[in-house]
Amino acid sequence: MFLHREHRAQRDDVTGSGIGDIFHSTAFEVVRNLGLFFVVVFWLGLAFWVYRDARRRLDDSWLVGTATAVGLVPFVGPLVYLLFRPPETIAEVRSRDAELRALEARLLRATPTCPVCRSGVESNYLVCPVCTTQLKQPCVSCSAPLEPLWQACPYCATPVGATVADLDTALTAEAAAVPQKRKSSPRQRRAAAS
Repeated sequence: MFLHREHRAQRDDVTGSGIGDIFHSTAFEVVRNLGLFFVVVFWLGLAFWVYRDARRRLDDSWLVGTATAVGLVPFVGPLVYLLFRPPETIAEVRSRDAELRALEARLLRATPTCPVCRSGVESNYLVCPVCTTQLKQPCVSCSAPLEPLWQACPYCATPVGATVADLDTALTAEAAAVPQKRKSSPRQRRAAAS
């Protein structure tokens, strides 16, 4: 039994103490220190990202400070910040507000304006009274002003671009084209037929 203990002691001295030697080796300490360094750099990087993102999304400096403090909580803080951060940046909110104001101003404009001189015109004007720019075309049938994209007059159902002739003018033209029937000789009738 005593020999057995000595033999085990000699064997431990030769091979080391096992796992304990791995944790006390220089290589393990270097790997551990590098791992801790990268974890701390990642943690501080996340906190800095939370600070920069909060500055882009929040107008109040107290809220930016609170978000940064939450971001400093290791690894959980940035996740909590992501859950509660505003969905839009301040620049996006300002841009959206400017677009809405422009749309509202355009919709609230009471009278339309001339596209050339920007003077006010009525919706039934055919030309601008200031610069004489053609604003709309008149309907050939009822003379109502037509919008440029319309395919038919909504007032009289005449297709845009159709030519409407006066009935009296059409009948007069037809009467002039048809020769008067006179009593003619059979010779004149044969000549006309051929």
